[in-house]
Amino acid sequence: MSEISTTATALAPDVHTVRIESTNHDGTFHGKNIAPKKFASTSEFGLADLLFGLDLGNAPTMGFAYPSWRGHITDLQFRPDMSTLVQWEPGVQSVIGDYWQNDGTPVGTCPRNLARKLVDRLAVRGFTATIAVEIEATVFQESVHEARAKGYRDLTPLGGSAGTALNLAKSKDWVDYMSAVVRRLEQIGIEWEAWSDEDAAGQVELNLIPGDPISVCDNWARARQVMREVAFERGHTVTFMAKPTAGYGQASHVNLSLQRDGVNAFYAPGRPSHTMLNAVAGLLATMRGATSVMLPQITSYRRLVDLSGPPTTVTWGIANKTTAVRAVVGHPAYSRLEYRVPGADANLYLAVATILAGVIAGIDGNLEPADPVSDLAWCAPDLERLPDTITKAADALESDLVLREQLGDEFVDYWVGTRRWEWMQFHTAGGDPFSELSEWESNRYFEFP
Repeated sequence: MSEISTTATALAPDVHTVRIESTNHDGTFHGKNIAPKKFASTSEFGLADLLFGLDLGNAPTMGFAYPSWRGHITDLQFRPDMSTLVQWEPGVQSVIGDYWQNDGTPVGTCPRNLARKLVDRLAVRGFTATIAVEIEATVFQESVHEARAKGYRDLTPLGGSAGTALNLAKSKDWVDYMSAVVRRLEQIGIEWEAWSDEDAAGQVELNLIPGDPISVCDNWARARQVMREVAFERGHTVTFMAKPTAGYGQASHVNLSLQRDGVNAFYAPGRPSHTMLNAVAGLLATMRGATSVMLPQITSYRRLVDLSGPPTTVTWGIANKTTAVRAVVGHPAYSRLEYRVPGADANLYLAVATILAGVIAGIDGNLEPADPVSDLAWCAPDLERLPDTITKAADALESDLVLREQLGDEFVDYWVGTRRWEWMQFHTAGGDPFSELSEWESNRYFEFP
């Protein structure tokens, strides 16, 4: 818990607002603006449990058992992590934190808590993890108000509609937008490695520098907020929806390596190390259940089209981007695994926790994977398919005893309940399973998460 004296002395003398920040299970960036005097007076802030109890349509999720902290609109305790305090803009500082129950136990569905729990479990086994994330988003020329008025449909991609990935012949408004984004990131201390044009019209990919899992997840949450704010300021709008148009979808690939005693445990000369093979096997064994976390919304599953980019099978390969897990081998520093299932709408904290859960299971069980796939992993009738609906994935997670043990019953049961609620809302409130993208999905997912 942060000490009161620490919160008081850490604030800049000219600050007039402190913004507390976190994500809920759906990945929505939320929090509260606090006066400096109030922020300095306490180390905890009470926020209603509805932060984790409302769906993206602002309705309470129902139809399943609530954990002990849900159901009475009681306060959860937000504890700021003062190591994350940054100057967001002149006069405004922001800090990320976690949620705790009033009895001092962590909220089991708090994404940051869950990610830290798995990081700690990995540390007990003598490993640390380094991750990197690829943030994909689509930017439209219209303002968010214009987009809302059009129901988020038939919008104009920023930078034009022609071209393919990595196209440098983009119009200046597209370049100016991303240049403004990375300048803002630098101002708040988030380092980036690259940004580029992605496959879909108006689509961008932003790569943040690798780091420890919690810091990278924090940077991911803030980077997406920066991308939104810059879009608003420039009269545009941006979405992290898994498939905002009938074209290409959007991913959030996670790259992972493990270190033991400062050495890359995934490295072996010219091949995967034994630890890497264990990790791959654990990821494959838990992949069907993990898909529920990696593809959290109805639209997430519209990405799963063979030959269109996303993985569709429970597979791994060496340097094979058609598989769900791509192994990069043979380099002492860069040997790693790329987990390619998550959509752009996945909550990175939860995705990382679930990935680490699979890795730990593979290491603990000394598991060995099937042979890597060297051909196309799409359209192959003999390969196991990923769950292709939100309910199939929820069923897979509910019955996955390994993920249940690692992530905890509280999280698994609550998450599965919310996914089934989402399915029911889609089918009773105007969703169309036979369209390429229904109006219900655009209205529900375009701005959130």
